[in-house]
Amino acid sequence: MDQAIARVARAIECAERILVISGAGLSAESGLPTYRGIGGLYNGFTEDGLPIEQVLSGPVLRSQPALCWKYLAELGRACLGAQPNAGHLAIAELQRRKPQCWVLTQNIDGFHQRAGSPEERLICIHGAMQPLYCQSCAAESETLEAALRGGLPPRCQACGGILRPPVVLFEEMLPEAALEQLYSELGKGFEVVLLVGTSASFPYIAEPVLRTRQAGGFTAEINPDLTLLSHSVDVRLAGRALDVLVNLLSHISSH
Repeated sequence: MDQAIARVARAIECAERILVISGAGLSAESGLPTYRGIGGLYNGFTEDGLPIEQVLSGPVLRSQPALCWKYLAELGRACLGAQPNAGHLAIAELQRRKPQCWVLTQNIDGFHQRAGSPEERLICIHGAMQPLYCQSCAAESETLEAALRGGLPPRCQACGGILRPPVVLFEEMLPEAALEQLYSELGKGFEVVLLVGTSASFPYIAEPVLRTRQAGGFTAEINPDLTLLSHSVDVRLAGRALDVLVNLLSHISSH
């Protein structure tokens, strides 16, 4: 493991353009359950007898907002009740040391921002849990924390419409701005791509790894379990993201 860590550290030190791709395994170490899609607080059916993929979907938010918000609120409380861990802080520090280091995250918890990752180099491909906005008039509204203190579903103070977070629910499209940003940066190329705590099951998560490898770049994975890309990366670091990232950062120059 020490040799593998040193190899990844050398590749990062020699690179300018770096992409860190983070998934649920990173935030699991903050106490958040790993998500199945957006709703992995559950496995299979909810207490209402419906699949989580159904209750946390765009159509249900529109047709039965109280039902959808019952589970959105649970997800929101889990995010608000946890804190970024040393892995998030290590990634933010890497971005400080490497001004062309980007983060592409599947996570909706906001931990990268709270750990200090700059918004301008952070692509939240599945959106985030806040700020809330109105489905009817699009006005940005109160914080998630404030909304969860009131009645559900939360309503817009301006028009009375139902509020929602800017998160990608089931049966909804990925945010266009995030996709455009991802493919714009991918078009410029990355020298190093580091997968952290993700199974890489989505094409837009796997593509940066495969394209970078094909172009002669360096790819590595941090995950305790084997994934779909484990045999496609240059180095696989088996272990908890938190531990491996802290160890890796200690091998990288602070200048």
